Amino acid sequence: MENIDVTVLRTLRNWRLESKRALLVTVVRTWGSSPRPVGSIMALSEDGAVVGSVSGGCIEDDLISQYRKAYAGDDSELQVSRGIPQFVKYGITADEAHQFGLPCGGTLELLIEYDPEVNALDELVRTLEAGNLMKRVVCLTNGRVTLSIASTPCELSIGSELVNVFGPPYRMLLIGAGQLTEYLATMALFNGFSVTVCDPREEYLGTWGLTGVQLIRGMPDDVLASFKADRRSCVIALTHDPKLDDLALLEALSTDAFYIGAIGSRRNNELRRIRMMEYFGKSEHDLQRLRGPIGIYVGSKTPPEIAVSIMAEVLAIKNDVTLSPEVNVAQAKHLRDIKINVSDATH
Repeated sequence: MENIDVTVLRTLRNWRLESKRALLVTVVRTWGSSPRPVGSIMALSEDGAVVGSVSGGCIEDDLISQYRKAYAGDDSELQVSRGIPQFVKYGITADEAHQFGLPCGGTLELLIEYDPEVNALDELVRTLEAGNLMKRVVCLTNGRVTLSIASTPCELSIGSELVNVFGPPYRMLLIGAGQLTEYLATMALFNGFSVTVCDPREEYLGTWGLTGVQLIRGMPDDVLASFKADRRSCVIALTHDPKLDDLALLEALSTDAFYIGAIGSRRNNELRRIRMMEYFGKSEHDLQRLRGPIGIYVGSKTPPEIAVSIMAEVLAIKNDVTLSPEVNVAQAKHLRDIKINVSDATH
C-alpha cells in the first residue's frame, strides 16, 4: 500500500485540477488521548468524498456537514469566505468527546485550508513521487504556501506558520526470498512501506508469488550499497546464510537505517557478532545497532507469527517507542529458561 499522505495529497491535487472546491485538514495539536497523531491529514471534496483520516470517523462526518453548510451559505462554524486557514477544536468537553467518539479526555485541534492552490499541490505530489522529502510551509495569515526540498524528516511545528515535512514511503530491504519474507513483505506493504527483496539464489526468486515488491538478483552487500539506506529505511536479513547476511549487515551498519536486524537463534546471533569482531575488526560499540534475535517475544513458531513479531518491533522503533526488556526475544527466552530450570530443580 502507498504512503497515505501521498495518496491524500494526490487525490486532493486531482480534485483541484478538476476545479472542485476542497479542504485540506491537518491535525496540529492533541491533548490527552487522540485517535490520530499530530501531522495526520485528510482531504474533503465539495461532493463529500473523503480521503485520509483525522479521527475514527465522527469528526469527518461533522466536517462534511459543516463544509456543505458553509459553501451553501447556511449557518456553520466554518468561515470560508476569504480562504484563510482556520483552527477548529474537537473534544473540549466530556460531552463533545462522547459525541465525536474521542477517548475520554481527548482533544484535538485541526487546521483547515480551503481550496489549496493547485500548482503548489502538483509540485508537492510530483516531488514526493520522485522519492524526495518536501517541506511545506503555510502562512496562517493568508494561506500562502511555500515549498522546498528537505534534507531530513522533522516533526510538524506551528507558530505564525504551519511547517510540515512530507516524505516518500518508509523503505524495507529484505535479504532472502523465503516464505517468512513473503509474510513480512505483505505486512510491510500493508503498513505503507516500499519493499525491496534481494536474493541471488534463483531457486528462491523463481517461486516468489507476492506482487508489489521489487525483486533484485544480486549479492546483498552490493544491493545494499546501491539501496542507499537512510533514516526512513530498515534492513532485515532472513536467509540464515552468513555468506549472504553478514556483509550486507556490515554495509547497513554504515548507513542511517533506523532498524537493522537478522533472523536466527540466540546462539546464531552471538556467533554472527563474534565473526564480525574477529574477521572484520568490529567492536561491541560498532554492533550495538544490530538487532537479533529480531522481533518481540510472542512465543512465535510459525512464519506468519514470526513476521508479526518482527513487524511489531520495526513499527515500535520507527515510532520511537521504548520497548520493555521483557518483550526482547533473547531476554524473554532467558527468563523462560530460568523458570524451567527452577521448576525442574523443585521436582
